[in-house]
Amino acid sequence: MEIKKAEFTLSAPMVSMCPKDTKPEYAFIGRSNVGKSSLINMLTNNKKLAKTSATPGKTLLINHFIINNEWYLVDLPGYGFAKRSKKEIAKLNQMIQGYILQREQLVNVFLLIDVRLEAQKIDLEFIEWLGQSSVPFAIVFTKADKLTSNKVRQNVEAYKKALLESWEELPPLFVTSSEKKQGRDEVLAYIEHINQELKNG
Repeated sequence: MEIKKAEFTLSAPMVSMCPKDTKPEYAFIGRSNVGKSSLINMLTNNKKLAKTSATPGKTLLINHFIINNEWYLVDLPGYGFAKRSKKEIAKLNQMIQGYILQREQLVNVFLLIDVRLEAQKIDLEFIEWLGQSSVPFAIVFTKADKLTSNKVRQNVEAYKKALLESWEELPPLFVTSSEKKQGRDEVLAYIEHINQELKNG
């Protein structure tokens, strides 16, 4: 897939205020500092795109970007904020869950995981929740350039092992590096494949 056009559309504080459109949506989510903005900018070939959501307060919203006038890339707030109040965390969780469970246009969630870390409880719980809620998702490992390729492979294998303790089959897995544009073609090809399936109905 070639991305010719990527534009910020709107930021919504709740799912009911998302675009009134029927185009397919692909949501990106992960713990704070997982490299989400960098990944979105790398995928769209636009270094400034996700900066829109980096201005104060924007990261607490559901950010829509229209791609090639065909589908939406949706930047969801990160989870696992240690510095936020319980009230703020509850509000964020409600917004994230509301979007993921209620948004009919959502066709896939890309869950971002820092490949340098062992499987974190908060991520595994989120994966479990997606599975229980029957939400299609893929796992995107980020920051692969920060480790040797051997170590990346070992960490991904260890993650698969952790998942297989409670999953019969694994979701699609992608290894990416925003610095080196690694994994870009694979993630975009996966989105294109789903878009084609939706068109063919």
